[in-house]
Amino acid sequence: MMQLKLYFGVILAVFFSTTLVNGQQRESIPVIPHPLDVSFGKGEVSLSDGALVYAASPELRKSTSLFLASLKSRYQINLISSSELNANTLIEVSLDKDVDSEAYQLHINPDKIEIKGGDAGVFYAFQTLLQLIEERDGSLVVPVLNIQDKPEFGYRGLMIDVSRHFRTLDEMKGIVDLMAHFKLNRLHWHLTDDQGWRLEIKKYPKLTEIGAWRDETIIGQYGNFKPFIYDGVKHGGYYTQEEARELVQYAAERKITVIPEIELPGHSSAVLAAYPEFGSFEVINGKAQQGSIPAKDDKGNTYNNEIYPKVPGYWGVHYNIFGPKEATFKFLEDVLTEVMDIFPSEYIHIGGDEVPKDHWKTSSIAQQFIKKNKLKDEHELQSFFIRRIEKFLNKNGRNLIGWDEILEGGLAPNATVMSWRGEAGGIEAAKMNHDVIMSPNSHMYIDHGQGKQADEPLFICCLLPLEKVYSYYPRPESLSADQQKHVLGVQANMWTEYVPSFQKMQYMVFPRALALAEVAWLPKEKKDYDEFFTTRLPERLAELEHQQVNFRIPEAKVEVTEKNGKKAVTMSPSVKGSKIYYTYDGHKADRTSQLYRGEFLMPSPGEGQGPLKLKYIIVTPANRESGIYTLEIE
Repeated sequence: MMQLKLYFGVILAVFFSTTLVNGQQRESIPVIPHPLDVSFGKGEVSLSDGALVYAASPELRKSTSLFLASLKSRYQINLISSSELNANTLIEVSLDKDVDSEAYQLHINPDKIEIKGGDAGVFYAFQTLLQLIEERDGSLVVPVLNIQDKPEFGYRGLMIDVSRHFRTLDEMKGIVDLMAHFKLNRLHWHLTDDQGWRLEIKKYPKLTEIGAWRDETIIGQYGNFKPFIYDGVKHGGYYTQEEARELVQYAAERKITVIPEIELPGHSSAVLAAYPEFGSFEVINGKAQQGSIPAKDDKGNTYNNEIYPKVPGYWGVHYNIFGPKEATFKFLEDVLTEVMDIFPSEYIHIGGDEVPKDHWKTSSIAQQFIKKNKLKDEHELQSFFIRRIEKFLNKNGRNLIGWDEILEGGLAPNATVMSWRGEAGGIEAAKMNHDVIMSPNSHMYIDHGQGKQADEPLFICCLLPLEKVYSYYPRPESLSADQQKHVLGVQANMWTEYVPSFQKMQYMVFPRALALAEVAWLPKEKKDYDEFFTTRLPERLAELEHQQVNFRIPEAKVEVTEKNGKKAVTMSPSVKGSKIYYTYDGHKADRTSQLYRGEFLMPSPGEGQGPLKLKYIIVTPANRESGIYTLEIE
């Protein structure tokens, strides 16, 4: 046990660093997201078995019990929840109803720890306290300091797509735990799409009997093989309503709201495989009567001239779309009624993105509907569709969120826009006095790669390194101060077409979710990537490693200076306690290469030979190995 505690001491050691930021000296602590305001004292406070923790308000006791459970799980230490405040109380927790719910104060005095804040703020104070713990000589200590903290944005979100690849309830709880630790507060649960329906709807059992399963899935990227090559493995799964409620409650205890997404009117192939009568064409004897243009998949297979297809196992934008008829609206209202009974969230996400109009153009049902309702075209039909659903949600006390395509044809009166195709949709909506959540694919699509495709596990497209995520600020400068108030916050999106396992999901989400945490929590002027990367990230990644989270090991910080006419290289690993092995002769770096022990001088290349290539790997304390990273030394 003592060896385990010493190991914790290595990976969670709290240190103070002084960093030059904007011309001024600033002390920092290895907490992510970094608190808004920190003042430092002298000394430290010990946490030991039997110490008393007093929560003054009943509503704070769950946060307190979760903190005590974390201490026991991580350090095998038992603090005791006390019903009375007395002289032996080590941690006193109280509710401040006069501050924002997410604000908190953490005062670590030489003889006592005081936490005060809003309901969620107290929970966040405990997360900060957990990240401050250092183990030394078999004891747990935290530094004497004062923190006043609150978030910049009220919406700090992460979207998890479970439609393309299903994740178990326990895996989703694991995501919630890590979100909560880094103070993210909105889990956008993408439950339905073309490739699978993931939520039990009791009135429509075929949604999960048929719509939750596909026979097989393509291999490689979308365009690698024509025709597609399939893996032949059935994939699927769904959450019972009881399981969904369990996750909602689990998240709520950790101050996270779960926002469900039910896609409409497009991305509906899984639904129409189960209930073709809700599509754009009449169904006679089980067969959908197709319009003049038959739909084809990317193998050239015609399907909709007979019946809607099985749940597809390939990606892309599919033609299938809900039909504008009363039976369809009744179906969607029935579904949303059950969804609202499960999810107490203020918001229900209805998708609204990537809606091809081909079926509506060739559907007599759609064309008659356009004519009857005096709509201009299919874009106005989409707007009508969204408005109809919004009225139903509003009538039931809920608000609608949709992707920025819901702007097309006219925006529903009370809709909140989630801007994914860059910032343009969000800017347009904010100027119309609609609330906005910024989620641009340029900075917040974490299904994008973290390195070159040849050096990384398969990803969909594009490069999105950690620093680019960190650089994002959700309030566009083109908006006025009043318009910027409509920007509720920011969200990163984890689409899973190419993410078949939970381990790969963790690899794609972390450490970029830690950068997201600071984007969402800190004011623009408080952010500093170098400080984040060198002071805080190594500690937190060591913590994630001990929790067996399969994060991507980021590149080391490499600094090159001139010394005695040569290039002097210093390297700092991105995970605390790691080793670096390197070569500079152009050959592969592995554990047989030179072990980095401190600054070294690069050889000088001969005339006309060009720059040398420094190659290196990082090996973490738990023996995980990074990819090979390469840097040309000019």
